[in-house]
Amino acid sequence: MNNSNNKFPFLSKISYLMDEQFRFPGTKFRFGLDPILNLIPIAGDMAGLVISAGMLLAMAKKGASNKLVVLMSLNILLDATIGAIPIVGQIFDFFFKANSRNIALMKAHYLEGKHQGSGKNIIVVVIIVLVIVLALLFYGLYQLATWLWTSI
Repeated sequence: MNNSNNKFPFLSKISYLMDEQFRFPGTKFRFGLDPILNLIPIAGDMAGLVISAGMLLAMAKKGASNKLVVLMSLNILLDATIGAIPIVGQIFDFFFKANSRNIALMKAHYLEGKHQGSGKNIIVVVIIVLVIVLALLFYGLYQLATWLWTSI
């Protein structure tokens, strides 16, 4: 571990264990326990979520800005949501390393002064995107139901 991890050495070690502990032989591709745990239905996903959430709480207690907490929460939510989808989620977990992303965000926050502020704008954008996605989903379901009804 380098000097930039000294502020949170325990969290950096957990992140490394969950996202980068192992390497595929003959490649530079690294993965951790997170995609392995997610092979266990429900329990594996929950274990990864609990570990990530615990890391987030620890960073929040150390004075992370609200914006940083929002960004880190989005990483965890994305990892948990897509990771819960069978097959696609297992593949996704090998590539999307939420804990490593959160450690990088934390370093940028503490070492470079980035991600300061409230994070309200991010929450508003996420809500707008979710509303649009849900509207498109409902429209698609309506179109599918209409097509099925007329096909009968």
